[in-house]
Amino acid sequence: MNYFVTGATGFIGRFLVERLAARPQARVHVLVREASQDKFDALVERLGEHGDKLVPVYGDITAPGLVEPEQARKLKGKVDHVFHLAAVYDMEMDDATADRVNSAGTRNLVEFVNALGGKARLHHMSSVAVAGGEFAGRFGEDMFDEGQTTRHPYFRTKFEAERIVREEARVPYRIYRPGVVVGSSQTGEIDKIDGPYYFFKALQKISHRVPKWVPLLGIEGGRVPIVPVDYVAAAMDTIAHKDGLDGQCFCLMQSHSPTVGELLATFLAAAHGPEFAAKLEVPALPASLRALSRRLGEAIPEGVKRSLARSIGVPLPVLGYAFSRAVFDDRNTRAALKGSGVKCPEIGHYARVLWDFWEQYLDLSFRASPRMVRALSGKVVMVTGASSGIGFAAAKRLAAAGAKVVLVARSRDKLEEAQKIIARIGGEAFVYPCDLTDLQSIDATAAAVLHDFGHVDVLINNAGRSIRRAVAESYDRFHDYERTMQLNYFGAVRLIMALLPTMAQRKSGHIINVSSIGVLANAARFSAYVASKAALDAFTRCLSAEVKAKNIHTTAIYMPLVRTPMIAPTKIYSYVPTWSPDDAADTVLRAIVERPKSIATPLGTAASVSYALWPKVNDYILSKGFQLFPSSAAARSARDKDVPAPKPTLEQVVFANVFKGEHW
Repeated sequence: MNYFVTGATGFIGRFLVERLAARPQARVHVLVREASQDKFDALVERLGEHGDKLVPVYGDITAPGLVEPEQARKLKGKVDHVFHLAAVYDMEMDDATADRVNSAGTRNLVEFVNALGGKARLHHMSSVAVAGGEFAGRFGEDMFDEGQTTRHPYFRTKFEAERIVREEARVPYRIYRPGVVVGSSQTGEIDKIDGPYYFFKALQKISHRVPKWVPLLGIEGGRVPIVPVDYVAAAMDTIAHKDGLDGQCFCLMQSHSPTVGELLATFLAAAHGPEFAAKLEVPALPASLRALSRRLGEAIPEGVKRSLARSIGVPLPVLGYAFSRAVFDDRNTRAALKGSGVKCPEIGHYARVLWDFWEQYLDLSFRASPRMVRALSGKVVMVTGASSGIGFAAAKRLAAAGAKVVLVARSRDKLEEAQKIIARIGGEAFVYPCDLTDLQSIDATAAAVLHDFGHVDVLINNAGRSIRRAVAESYDRFHDYERTMQLNYFGAVRLIMALLPTMAQRKSGHIINVSSIGVLANAARFSAYVASKAALDAFTRCLSAEVKAKNIHTTAIYMPLVRTPMIAPTKIYSYVPTWSPDDAADTVLRAIVERPKSIATPLGTAASVSYALWPKVNDYILSKGFQLFPSSAAARSARDKDVPAPKPTLEQVVFANVFKGEHW
């Protein structure tokens, strides 16, 4: 089977080509510009064993004829299926670009396919955008020109492109209209911030700042025809190879499209944020007011619109989706896919996958200050526990500031993922897997880093293990104390001692230990964790006096409760105020730039002072907290470890907010 694909190196194209190339005897001809050879090479590498089934065809969708005449002659009569995916999708695009690529490009493609002859069948990637931005009611797969308004360049040119296919194609064709395409439901993979992703940063801030017990008020809004990219590719591939469907149109989306309010609530749940207690339905404006609003919008200069969009972080046309009154159905698609096993998943089943991918790969909004760049550019910075949480967030910031970041953690796979993410922002990161509970592994890793870089300028001891269990629940678990001390104390000390000679020789270095507010506040239930952190604290205070003359600095950061994978098993922490990994990472960067002896929150400092001056008062408060907050189900009984935590009482809520950031 011979295929010809435009837009193959694009987001949807990569997923579709993977499926096509996996078919027996497939040969996939990929239209690619010579300047984009690197993208084709990356696609070949992505396909692995099927990469040799790809054939580059050099040309340009915007050029009449698409390819050189000689190349067109070679393909004539030999192509079974042509997939046209190439298009510009940008809600801030200009008319000229939209016309050149989406409209004229489609006409060039149709003329090319008409000339191929033989048994070629055209599969055109359209969009639900053909319905325009103001259509109200059902827009079915059997509908096309309904007198809808398509003022926006993208809406207009997608409508025109579909019309060109319908009116000018002399070969059998099928049309596909995906909805709002999001990342893969399996991996979360997506290329850029788009559609609902524009709201992720705001949702993240809400989840970090607003306790889960606080009820929110939201809007209901219109319905969002959402669809994961892997379903789009699977549906196109399946429908394309089924007989008897020529001339039909297929909407690709979740059959029951969620409202804006439902979608935001789903993603807020994926972010472990609070829930919407109620949603307001925004009434539709009368036709006269809509017309007036449109005229006012057209009167605003484009520069002002762009500035407004930048200030809110969302292109203005995207906001229009929130109040869309169009409802799309996918009857043809469901009928065509019946019995194939291909079905669009509900957003609730994969929202967390999308969220996790965004946080890992696309949440790269940090911009290093000139002061940070001066302090870190070219410096070798080792971060332990760098594959997630505070360590990973700090590593991204360090790389953005120009540091050479040495990533240390147990899992090579996770470290290599972190390295790829950092490379996306133009940073340098280097992978050194190490079991920080194994002294020999620590020695070998330190030796390898010193061999490769000659020295380490900054060591960030971030890796750690936390155990929330009362002493009375630990009588038969002495190993908890041993393994916590092994990682949090012995592992960190061993690494310091391995790197210290070179720092002393160079008379330059900085050791940062990520400690805990519990060391200052003596948190109940955390005797194993706090003791190990306190031991490292004491060691470093002693060391500091010894190395001061050698220009080696030490900093202890007494972190409050941070929402990381380490605290995830304690379900009640979903309802108490915490720092975000970004807050914690910013504090680590501050420590590097300012080199303070220690950093603590006001509560941590107050707890330390109160314990020195009024230890019995301190014990009284901590005892109240110990009694107020129960042990985790896992600590009480292995049988209860999966039992969800009850929502906190009013007394617990007040107590947690008064002592914000403390471990309970």
